[in-house]
Amino acid sequence: MTKAIVLQEPGGPEVMKWQDVEVGKPGPGEVRVRHNAVGLNFIDVYFRTGLYPSTFPTSIGMEAAGVIEELGDGVSGLSVGDRVAYAGRPIGAYAEARVMPADILIKLPDSIDDETAAAMMLQGMTAEYLLQRTFKVKAGDTILFHAAAGGVGLLACQWAKHIGATIIGTVGSEEKAELARQNGCDHTINYRTENFVDRVREITNGKGVPVVYDSIGKETFEQSLDCLSPRGLMVSYGNSSGPVEGVNLGILAAKGSLYVTRPTLMEYNSKRADLEQSAQDLITLVEQGVLKINIQQRYHLSEAVKAHQDLEGRKTTGSSIFTL
Repeated sequence: MTKAIVLQEPGGPEVMKWQDVEVGKPGPGEVRVRHNAVGLNFIDVYFRTGLYPSTFPTSIGMEAAGVIEELGDGVSGLSVGDRVAYAGRPIGAYAEARVMPADILIKLPDSIDDETAAAMMLQGMTAEYLLQRTFKVKAGDTILFHAAAGGVGLLACQWAKHIGATIIGTVGSEEKAELARQNGCDHTINYRTENFVDRVREITNGKGVPVVYDSIGKETFEQSLDCLSPRGLMVSYGNSSGPVEGVNLGILAAKGSLYVTRPTLMEYNSKRADLEQSAQDLITLVEQGVLKINIQQRYHLSEAVKAHQDLEGRKTTGSSIFTL
């Protein structure tokens, strides 16, 4: 039998159970993948708690790397034995093996090992669409990136530095500040001891920044607006502190004709061509050594409860993966 993390209902980390499951055979357009490594991301918490709706019982997880074991009818461009990785729906990556749609899989080059792939796909393609498509960062821009020592944050700092931008990053400790600086962050702000609005204004000589990237949500949304220059863009792409609610659109006018967007990786890469381009841009920069994948935590997949406790407790930095 194959083992997987299964949830009978939404809730805290304790609702995740490591148990036997039946995988079955792939149908038309599907493949069966045997995982070698699985990614851990904060979006997994959203599905576990029910913030993002799902049908129970279910598994969770949106990112993994492994080997194709079996092809369903009509699958082309892939073969049994191919090394592949993915980041996206349907959820269910917390498993030793699974059946899934072939059209979200990306073939891996020999230069990218499975652990690296499982740590980089979701966070790396998120950094790609944020920096290159939601707001196209260019050389000379100064940007604010919250949670700069997280998985997306570290990759975004490296990527933005490669572009030639100046990065202001918020962090929760001096240890995280040092990690962010090592990955290209020019100015770090410890939000536990400093007012990040005042510091951003100080760093930018009162001008503010053209874009704020915010995965924290409720705790930082309104203050983030105060960091923007006129007609700046607030990119709210996550909500680790809770969802942003009750936004008064008049505030956007009062603070400088601001823009706000709530993008998702799944929408930006919903077309196969966009997915392939995003993945290739990421893989190329990793192969060139521009982006270094920081795997800071490893857990066996059976330790998902502990991993989620650490993630929600803000005890993790960089990328985290599950081994099998």
